[in-house]
Amino acid sequence: MKAPTQAQRCLKAMTWLVALPFALCAALLAQSADKPAARSVNEGRVQLEGVPVIPRELVERLRPYGNVRRAALVDWTADGESLLIVTRFGMSAQLHRVDAPLGARTQLSFFDEAVRDARRRPRSESVLFAREARGSAFDPLQLVDLSSGKITRLTTGDTLDSAPVWSPDGRWLAFRSSRRDGESNDIWLMDPDDPDDVRLVFEAPDGALYAPADFSPDGRRLLIEQTSAANDSRVHLLDLSNGESELVAGGGLAPGSYLGISPRFTRDGRGFFLASDEAGEFRQLARQDLESGRRELLSDELPWDVEHFELSGDGKRAAVSFNVNGLSRLYILETATRLLRPVPEVAERCIAALRFSPDARRLALELSDARSPGDVYVLDVGDTLKLTRWTNSEVGGLDASSFTSPELIHYPTFDSAGEGVRRIPAFVWKPRGKGPFPVVIALHAGVGAQARPLFCSTQQAWITELGAAVIAPNVRGSQGYGNSFSALDDGPLRQDAVRDVAALLDWIERQPDLDHARVALHGSGYGGYLALATAVHHSARLRAVIEVAGIGDFVNFLENTRASHRELWRAELGDERVAAVRAQLEALSPWRQLEEIGVPLFVAHGRQDPHVPVSEAERIVNALRDNGRDVWSLLADDEAHGLRRPANRELFLQASVLFLQQRLLPER
Repeated sequence: MKAPTQAQRCLKAMTWLVALPFALCAALLAQSADKPAARSVNEGRVQLEGVPVIPRELVERLRPYGNVRRAALVDWTADGESLLIVTRFGMSAQLHRVDAPLGARTQLSFFDEAVRDARRRPRSESVLFAREARGSAFDPLQLVDLSSGKITRLTTGDTLDSAPVWSPDGRWLAFRSSRRDGESNDIWLMDPDDPDDVRLVFEAPDGALYAPADFSPDGRRLLIEQTSAANDSRVHLLDLSNGESELVAGGGLAPGSYLGISPRFTRDGRGFFLASDEAGEFRQLARQDLESGRRELLSDELPWDVEHFELSGDGKRAAVSFNVNGLSRLYILETATRLLRPVPEVAERCIAALRFSPDARRLALELSDARSPGDVYVLDVGDTLKLTRWTNSEVGGLDASSFTSPELIHYPTFDSAGEGVRRIPAFVWKPRGKGPFPVVIALHAGVGAQARPLFCSTQQAWITELGAAVIAPNVRGSQGYGNSFSALDDGPLRQDAVRDVAALLDWIERQPDLDHARVALHGSGYGGYLALATAVHHSARLRAVIEVAGIGDFVNFLENTRASHRELWRAELGDERVAAVRAQLEALSPWRQLEEIGVPLFVAHGRQDPHVPVSEAERIVNALRDNGRDVWSLLADDEAHGLRRPANRELFLQASVLFLQQRLLPER
């Protein structure tokens, strides 16, 4: 064979050099074919992996859902002529004033970060609020003078400062703080005119959650609520002059739950109002005399949990609401006669807040329902009980008439209750049109929380844009249905809540207008655990799972959650330090059974989450990807527990719709 010439050798070398970049590119593409694409968005604070670029058309279509806003009630102004609310302006919720029914909203605060937990200082036009810290659970407390606009920073944001309570004259502010050691739930007292004048008044023992509840009318005593478990809460009375405290409800006196409403002093200071489950399954409204300790039930004829309580300034009446099958039922209590007067004008809705006007003649309420976000109304509490709407929150340009309301159903589960099969309550939203519809099962956050028929723009987007039905079950362990139901998932019974979700899958199969072959799960917090655990046992019956800030490994969670909350969780889940309990928790944890999850997964989590550590998400995502599973992830540097920042919520909505669109809808 004739040897190649110098020119031929040069041509071959040049051809090889030209082809090399293409070969390297192909090799790199082949190497990364199994590794999902990663990118940072929202100014680099959110990391997406496995999530495709959201189509521009979808972004624009979903934009109105991110612009829905609500009006959160704060209080009346000191003269009782106007209302203070918090509502979204731009990309954050800010303080506003409304001077008349459906009047213009005058903005009073101007921050990049959201304002929350606002409350007016008594005898003043100053308003206390927590200013949301970017990427931290430590939101500093601040005070704004509405007349001058001057803002005073009360806490630094280096510690967890929360649950603020004003003295009746506005002279002192009591609040819970971790400033002693970074973990404690101590009670501190501050002079807000001199924030450096702050002192520890109640050093909280480890193992429970403490919070100030109410000052006595003379400002010398403080009621403190203690929560050790869902069925173990207590009330203490603290003498601020000498620091001595005494247990006045719960514990050895009468074990039980005093949750539901924060205890409130009567206007004469001789007693206090509280919630109590001493009569049975539900938390009733009660009044307790401080001198004798005698407790009188005021709502024992109403078999539902009390949820809100507001006492008028003169103490002659109170507004009380009860949780009835997830909806609110409002009553006016005449404190002298103990008469509860129903308010039928407030029906088929949920109450978020109550505030009496300074003259006690009007009651401001924050109401919401499944078709509209929260708005503020005013009720004349005289003979007429006339209800007037004060705000009308925008829904981002969407057609509110297209929103759907849910139907309350009760589906059978695997065990019996009384003489028949146990039935689980659930709210079912269905899109307009003819089915069978794909289904998204929305599992509520909070191990002892409750799904309620509230407006949710994300769910409305799933219904309208995907044509999917949304079902929100209240599986065993949910609140609102009595203590026995709430305890059905305690400790080793945890798997029974997962079996309730499986029973819902069975119910869906029997519905002709629902498509059991196209079902997805969505869960946040504890609901994220339920979603993952259901995927372990029923992946073949699911198309997709979305979990936000979910728990994947109970042992890892208990060992890494905030120390101040750990005992509360141990009371609910079990103590992982006990060998037998640890083995039980490991057996219940999805992390230990990841090989059984065969369904596409979308995981979202805040990196600053103090309750469910981000390691819960990272471990599951990495392990499933290593096993070749289809996983999308969204990890946000500027979020704590859940997704609160509007830009991140909007991004999550877009990604979740795309995720469900690709897995629930037929190819077009």
